[in-house]
Amino acid sequence: METTAFNEDERMAQRIAGFAPASAAIRPFMMEQHREFFAHLSYLFVGVMDAEGWPLATVLTGEPGFVGAPDPTTLRIAAMPVSGDPASAGFHEGGRIGVLGLDLVTRRRNRANGIVAHVDADAITVAVEQSFGNCPKYIQRREARPVGRERRPIERLDRLDAAARVFIARADTLFVASRSRDDVTEGGGADVSHRGGPPGFVRVGADVLTIPEYPGNRYMNTLGNLLGEPRAGLLFVDFERGDLLQLQGHAVVNWASDAAADLPGAERSWRFHVTRAWRRPCALALDWTFLDFAPTTARIAGLAARAEARPRPTGSASDSQNQRPSFD
Repeated sequence: METTAFNEDERMAQRIAGFAPASAAIRPFMMEQHREFFAHLSYLFVGVMDAEGWPLATVLTGEPGFVGAPDPTTLRIAAMPVSGDPASAGFHEGGRIGVLGLDLVTRRRNRANGIVAHVDADAITVAVEQSFGNCPKYIQRREARPVGRERRPIERLDRLDAAARVFIARADTLFVASRSRDDVTEGGGADVSHRGGPPGFVRVGADVLTIPEYPGNRYMNTLGNLLGEPRAGLLFVDFERGDLLQLQGHAVVNWASDAAADLPGAERSWRFHVTRAWRRPCALALDWTFLDFAPTTARIAGLAARAEARPRPTGSASDSQNQRPSFD
């Protein structure tokens, strides 16, 4: 059984972008292969909403098998957010939740969105309303292994400091939590999605990030949500040190035909205005070994390198604010 299952804002985003998928493999249940996939994971990316309705993205970890699907419409996650995680308040019964299972070795990813049906001392049960897979584009391959780390105090930031800007400027991966408007019923709720690109693909200003939208599956789940509800949450991961950077802010999509003119390979872009941030040193007890960049990421890096090689007017914005680390 398949259904388009797009909410009205996702359909509007598709129309603005100039395309509309005729169908989508978005189901109200998890196929057997998705249920088996979740059971192999040792980490899970999650999007929830805080008490004021602001989305937040976080990551949960455990031994393989900590995520299970006892039936096609139920996910049981045997993990809870650690103390101090700003997303903790979103894990309550009746809360909307978006789940992204991502295997960074195989580049396979599956989504399961729904409602928190039950919370007990050490597990969360999710009633799944939407289940679908995503393509492997822009996913950098990494292999995780458990490692002992002593968590350090969480730092609350009212704006990005220099260290946070460097953290973002080096990233090749981010996760974005979004939500639909309150009055969207069909296909609405919370969502969490992946974005990837060459290191430095996110342009960093003082407290504004510019994020390119590269060609993907064209479902427009995130951008559709941002049309109706601009509040969003971002998660950046330092895969070597286990540090996390969680952001909340307002997102504005630029749909203009020249919106991505200086972002090689992008179809459009959106700007994220940071309102608050949390830096969590040594938060993850996992260490990732980098394997390789996605072929699509390598293509974007090649386009960016050729664009950088072209002569530019002296004093342009790209000479100062938009410096990016090299891709090697």
